[in-house]
Amino acid sequence: MTEPLRLAIFDVDGTLIDSQHVIVSAMTEAWRIHNLGIPDVGAVRRIIGLSLGEAVGTLAPHLSEDECRIVAKTYKDAFTVLAQQPDHEEPLFPGAREALQSLLDAGWLLGLATGKSRRGVWRMFDEHGLDGHFVTVQTADDNPGKPHPAMVVRAMAETGVEACDTIMVGDTTYDIQMARNASVTSLGVAWGNHRPDELIRCGAWGILDNYEDLAERLDSVLSCTSQLTAQAV
Repeated sequence: MTEPLRLAIFDVDGTLIDSQHVIVSAMTEAWRIHNLGIPDVGAVRRIIGLSLGEAVGTLAPHLSEDECRIVAKTYKDAFTVLAQQPDHEEPLFPGAREALQSLLDAGWLLGLATGKSRRGVWRMFDEHGLDGHFVTVQTADDNPGKPHPAMVVRAMAETGVEACDTIMVGDTTYDIQMARNASVTSLGVAWGNHRPDELIRCGAWGILDNYEDLAERLDSVLSCTSQLTAQAV
């Protein structure tokens, strides 16, 4: 009997790459240009993962929808400038590259579900040599923002993988809520932008403390969830 396909969907910022310093710098520059003061660093970290317009609106709720779009465009421009600097760096978290390869070697399909633009994802692929690792890439350019389930649902549709064989890995409650809204199991990571206890309360199956043995951990989660489903039936 053929084993079912398995899909691991990853968030990007705060899960695979450490990009918060660039995001905070770009948001600070957008705030400066529009005379909005200086955004709180903690508040900026909290909105990483949301669609850009929603992120701006959350940080500055007094702005109109049109004003949010203008500030978001300024943020994009500032981020592009920062990304082109010689000292620009958005490193992979320790062990991430090896963990992704171990999943591929174990027969997993890999996907991305990110608030990044598609251009930002391609830049990440080029910087870290990840082109070809992910069979489905869902971005804010093509889908409603998190926690809407569209990114996960579309990733499953593109790969033909059932929800029971899919796991979302992310660092924010938006990732966990998105997975829950798509009826998919999720794992949180301990090194991201939202606290592990928040991720658990939101519905994460568990917390990944590091990328070692990720393939075995995901196998264990799917096995447990399958057993629970069978018992429920």
